[in-house]
Amino acid sequence: MRAVEHDGKEYLLIKRSSDSSLVRDPETGTERYLPNDELTVSGDSPLAIAARSVAEPQRRIVTAVHSERLLGLLVELDTDGPLSVRELLDRYDLCESDLHGHVSELRAAGLVREAERFGERGYATTELAREGLDALR
Repeated sequence: MRAVEHDGKEYLLIKRSSDSSLVRDPETGTERYLPNDELTVSGDSPLAIAARSVAEPQRRIVTAVHSERLLGLLVELDTDGPLSVRELLDRYDLCESDLHGHVSELRAAGLVREAERFGERGYATTELAREGLDALR
């Protein structure tokens, strides 16, 4: 399968004939024929384009969260957050370096942000994380 573009929109190439090609819109799943001379090869991976059919908030969680422990931390921050670093260390079986690593991964993915709690540094979920978790629940 290849990725192609037509009028600035990306499609997945399903079947190619001499005059036209059958393409699938990855967002809707709709298939249609388009003239070959109006298609250009896209530089994106067809699998990356197919993944875009999943809404951004859910896609971000699915691609960034690689363990139940990390997902649990995100869920707890969403449910009870913001939480201070002290609260997180007291509540869960995480050492300081593990907590720092988990929070760093979630921050890099745009799912967690720094927040103040009782005058201490803490963390809370972002709007993107809340939307994604709401949809996944």
